[in-house]
Amino acid sequence: MSHTHHHTGDLAEILDLDADVMARHTASIAAWLPVETAPRQILDLGCGTGAGTLTLLERFPTARVTAVDASATHLDRLREHAAAAGAADRVRLVQADLDAPSWPGLDTPDLVWASASLHHLADPDGALRRVRELLAPGGLFAVVELAGFPRFLPPEAPADAPGLEERCHAAGDHRHADHVPHRGADWGDKLTRAGFTVAGQRTVDVEIGPPAPEPVRRYALAGWTRMRGNAAATLDARDLAAFDALLDPTGPDGLLHRPDLTLRTRREVWAARRP
Repeated sequence: MSHTHHHTGDLAEILDLDADVMARHTASIAAWLPVETAPRQILDLGCGTGAGTLTLLERFPTARVTAVDASATHLDRLREHAAAAGAADRVRLVQADLDAPSWPGLDTPDLVWASASLHHLADPDGALRRVRELLAPGGLFAVVELAGFPRFLPPEAPADAPGLEERCHAAGDHRHADHVPHRGADWGDKLTRAGFTVAGQRTVDVEIGPPAPEPVRRYALAGWTRMRGNAAATLDARDLAAFDALLDPTGPDGLLHRPDLTLRTRREVWAARRP
């Protein structure tokens, strides 16, 4: 994700947990990409803490990745992850705002990867055109987008405030409608209008649990903790009490201990070629 946020540390933790929980699915997306020859130069736009970067380094062992993000905190995490993976010499980190009037020099990539980042941009159509100009002829552009933050609870939960999760998401969607208007866009259509040829599209549905493994539980707790501040203004006292019980790390109804906790999420993927 390329946007900078007031709680960047919290977001970095969520991105790392997402990378852990989704690792197998991200690898399957990278394996699916219809590349014609193994890329040598890869560009990861809005790289976050590096889930895509590290997956692509593993998928294409002779490639180098230029990883771009607006957040220095995210790039510091990525530097640590790349070093731990023994791949520090194959990654170039670039701090840049993808909504800026011009982008820094990003070479001529054979593959561009943008995961959960384009919908944050004020002018994603302009970014798509820039990618088309950068990309080597015949190169591939992979766009991965998610349908909002994952769900973790069944509809009837929690017992004292059924449907709480959907009410929180509805409040978030209403708030995001103004600030993130491109979430849920038809990226296939946008890619075509930017001059790309869509070479493939797939939907990745993910369901993990019950029982949910420990990383999923920590992911749920981190995400719900972040959602608490955003949802507080729209929830009544009963909902807030139920919300706080879910955040209790020791309570039997807390997210860390619930037997019904299940991660449900969806990723939409487009692969487009520069003619």
